Amino acid sequence: MTKPEDLNLIEMFLEMMTAERGVAANTVAAYRRDLVGASQLLDGQLNTAGKSEIGKLSSQWSGLANSSVARKSSALRRFFGFLEEEGIRQNNPSSALPKPSQKRPLPKILENSEVDLLFQTIAERTAKETARSSDFRLAALVELLYGSGLRASELTSLPRTAIVADKPYIILKGKGGKERLVPISDRARAAIKHWMPFVAETSAFLFPSRKGHIGRVRLFQIIRELAADAGLDPEKLSPHVLRHAFATHLLAGGVNLRALQTMLGHADIATTQIYTHVDRSQLVELVNKRHPLAKRDLAR
Repeated sequence: MTKPEDLNLIEMFLEMMTAERGVAANTVAAYRRDLVGASQLLDGQLNTAGKSEIGKLSSQWSGLANSSVARKSSALRRFFGFLEEEGIRQNNPSSALPKPSQKRPLPKILENSEVDLLFQTIAERTAKETARSSDFRLAALVELLYGSGLRASELTSLPRTAIVADKPYIILKGKGGKERLVPISDRARAAIKHWMPFVAETSAFLFPSRKGHIGRVRLFQIIRELAADAGLDPEKLSPHVLRHAFATHLLAGGVNLRALQTMLGHADIATTQIYTHVDRSQLVELVNKRHPLAKRDLAR
């Protein structure tokens, strides 16, 4: 059971994180769950717990994945740091929290040949005289996922007026409410042009549904269906995998890591660096082609 004193301090901490740090609502909700959960495990005495009590949490979390333990530990460290800064506690027991090792998993790789298969399948479907509106919607969705690296939630909620014919970019409000400039390729704008006649002028969204806009689950299903139609393993393809492919293939083509960070909307470049798993042969080729010395005649 969580006691009122713990609850009050947790809410004070969360208010600070929201007001001063600008933490997103989803993150605040996750912090609340982890802190309230820890308080319950400690019989409502989280705010007064010492290192011995905090150390007991490790055994309580023994069945959890390393990533979950790391997230809970991070929330508690910030909470105790807040109590110390505010003078509510004179000591910080955070050193007793577990520090599980984590390996960030590499994103699923989509080969260029597999991407070609997807677009070949889409082209065949839209070229038929019996092509349906859903075929043109599919073309627009995939062009934006792979061509611009949009997140699924960003794509599904795009306003109908978001993409203008004479502007090769859109200003997008992404994770945490942060705005970023997203390039829109000529191919994507052409696909959207063919899709627009099927979108009612009264629709607020580019990809509408009966209840507003197409949902993430439906988008996931559409992409899996495309994979099966193209002869690929449906388990290998998802909207997020197409976003990964966008990033991986751009980086392999020589795009600057900072530019990629901006396009993907990553707050921390460490998140973007996961895409540096490109083949060493590609890196050598990039150095030979892109480095200034590669264009100089050494014989001279």
